Amino acid sequence: MAWQLAWRLFRRELSQGQLVLIVLAITLAVLSVSGLSRVSERLQVAINGEAANFIAADRIIDSPIPLDESVLQLADSNGLQHVKNMQFNSMVYAGDNFQLVTIKAVGPGYPLKGQIELASGATNDLPGKHQAWFETRLGGLMGYPDSLELGSIQLNMAAEISRLPDGGFNPFASSPVLLMRIEDVADTQIIQPGSRVTYLYQFAGEAAQLKQFEEQVKPLLNNSQRWVDVQSGDSPIASAVKRAERFLLLASLLGIALACAAIGIAAQRYCQRHYDVVAMLKTFGASGKQIRQIFAMHLLLVTALGVVLGLMGGFILDSSINAFLPAEIAAYSPPYFRPMMLGVTTGLVSAFMFSAYPLLRLLAIPPLRVLQRQLEGIQAGMWLHLLLSLTAMALLGYLYSRSLELTMTVVSSVLLLGVLLSVLGFVMIRLGHGVGMKTTNPMQLALAGLRRRARQNAVQLVGFSSALVLLLTILALRQDLLNEWQKQLPEGAPNYFLVNIAPEDSQPLNHFLDDNNIIATDIYPVIRGRLTHINGEELISRDQKRNGVEGRVGISRELNLTYRETLPPNNEIIQGHFNQSDDEVSVEVEVAERLGLELGDELSFNLDNQLVSVKVASFRSVQWETLQPNFFMIFRPKALEGFSYTSMASFYLSDETLKAQGSTLTADEVVLQLIQLFPTVSVIDVGAMVEQLRLIIDQVSLSLTLVLALVLLASALVLIAQTEAGMATRQRELAVLRTFGASGWLLRMSTGFEFALLGAIAGLLAVIVAEFTLYLLKTQVFELVVYMHWPWWAIAPLAGAVVVAMLGMWRCRQLLNQTCGELLKAG
Repeated sequence: MAWQLAWRLFRRELSQGQLVLIVLAITLAVLSVSGLSRVSERLQVAINGEAANFIAADRIIDSPIPLDESVLQLADSNGLQHVKNMQFNSMVYAGDNFQLVTIKAVGPGYPLKGQIELASGATNDLPGKHQAWFETRLGGLMGYPDSLELGSIQLNMAAEISRLPDGGFNPFASSPVLLMRIEDVADTQIIQPGSRVTYLYQFAGEAAQLKQFEEQVKPLLNNSQRWVDVQSGDSPIASAVKRAERFLLLASLLGIALACAAIGIAAQRYCQRHYDVVAMLKTFGASGKQIRQIFAMHLLLVTALGVVLGLMGGFILDSSINAFLPAEIAAYSPPYFRPMMLGVTTGLVSAFMFSAYPLLRLLAIPPLRVLQRQLEGIQAGMWLHLLLSLTAMALLGYLYSRSLELTMTVVSSVLLLGVLLSVLGFVMIRLGHGVGMKTTNPMQLALAGLRRRARQNAVQLVGFSSALVLLLTILALRQDLLNEWQKQLPEGAPNYFLVNIAPEDSQPLNHFLDDNNIIATDIYPVIRGRLTHINGEELISRDQKRNGVEGRVGISRELNLTYRETLPPNNEIIQGHFNQSDDEVSVEVEVAERLGLELGDELSFNLDNQLVSVKVASFRSVQWETLQPNFFMIFRPKALEGFSYTSMASFYLSDETLKAQGSTLTADEVVLQLIQLFPTVSVIDVGAMVEQLRLIIDQVSLSLTLVLALVLLASALVLIAQTEAGMATRQRELAVLRTFGASGWLLRMSTGFEFALLGAIAGLLAVIVAEFTLYLLKTQVFELVVYMHWPWWAIAPLAGAVVVAMLGMWRCRQLLNQTCGELLKAG
């Protein structure tokens, strides 16, 4: 019986259009979540896939010993491709010349991602048997011989390497790279028991396969073995990728908040529509149990329809967006299962949890409402509604993002919005109290309307403010992230590094750069030293700590130290002051945190078997991604006097800049001149890496723009749905005002003013909440500079007033054009 009544009620109201608002809200919720999550997951997979070219694979296991065969069998069982590589240092000889090199011995299939770029062009091949491919600077150091002696074999110098996909970037590396086949390593007889070798096992496959393999293999790794991906810090774009992923997660999380706001608005309107129905059913003798069953089934049918339409809309949205994506992004296709299940869960959880309190009010409607329509049942219990709503939002947010920081930021912002609406919104709406029902001008009538509908307007402000908060937050973060990346890689970012500059070459090199109009960084002296003591306490290594040795852990390698009189570019003092006396040092802030340093601590360094002690004067933040020389420790010049050093610098050079200066030379010809004039200086070309970095950032920028467009669309739909919520009440009021002789001009102007005031209040609330949200996100999630967006305080209320007024007038246009009789008949 209950099921039949619920079905008949559902069919009748659906055919009459009475369920449009709540079905649209649930559809919007499911569409936003499933569509946004599908698009954002595709962008995440694409960004990570493109970034994987920097490590030549999707994942790497870095190990000092060969992996057990069972690990590789696990990779095979998960359908992954894998390649075994070896890396070690050794001396090579050619006649009387010798050089320390980094041997990179690679197996068949290398690289799994990206390509090897030779001087002759990109290739998918590898060196032949007893052949080697060499870095440009190795050829210059060795005089470009036909072959090199490595251990017990001769390697033919077959090709010159421009760039390896996993070459990384370390301007302090003094050893050029030699690429050979892993099968030839045994013939060299170099690797003996106790030899220091790094084994790099590279893996590639689908995201699901990699995730399952990661879960299986990580427990099998020991402390000396590392699981590496593009976000492990070994990639120069790890920071950019992490921030992009967080942004995409945040955008979808805000999409969930939008969906929840829409459903909360629609649920209240849905229950209000059925007050008379419940009163009639109770009058005819229906029991409370029967009514609960009828409306539970009715809401289930409504939710199911909204979920189905939302999933279809999400699929169409994803397909439409995908058609406009670049081919390299569109080629990635993450699974449909998670976005679909998330959409279904969002529809079910939000529909029932946001409807719980309105349903309680609905079921408590007294039968007497048949005679007295102002009766609405229970009024208390709003705390339950807020609790259920926040719980639903937090649950859905965490299920999607799996990030407690992001979820709590959104929930905190919603709480702040609720508090502001309870205080500021109510006070501002009540400003109309003094004019009562005066209708002598449009503004007075608008203020009177705000007062009469104070509760309904507070609900409307939730929708309007939520949409504006999300727009402001996404817009600001997108711009800040793009600005941050542009600062790291601006036009003219260095594409060449000069290392191993001898002291006597510094001045002639500066003259050469000036003569060729080359814009270069300062020349930085580089001195290698080891941190040995902090406040007189001797430091131990991590290996010693693992072996049970007690003591304070230091840095288990030599550091590259420098000195200068002034703070370098792209460095910012976080605490303290830059070196003012010769016994002071400035420390990079993350190293300071890792070592547990405080201002005034004494650090002792071993330089050429001499102990140098200095005090910590400041902590600096450093932009490592700028491709300019940066250092952990910066001293005063006198502190390092007498120690041997080499120097380094970086510069930008291109054919276009030379041509613009009127030069007939190409960039390659200028660099060749530099190498000939300064044969001991190593020139590292990072231009190809800079271009690949810029390509990744361009893709991230496109991703952020697409997500912003999706949130704009979702926000517009919420605003329309919110405007729709008050149409029935407004229709009755217009009919009464028409009856008492109000002119069409007066009603149109007052309606416009009322919506404009709502929009202005919503804009002001949105700015306050958005500034709070951005503070949390920038400090806790994205590590960006916090600043106030002062123009928003004028623009957002004005924009809110204009947008909401236009939407309201557009939605009310038919009502405002109807005659008194038409309004009364429709009501």
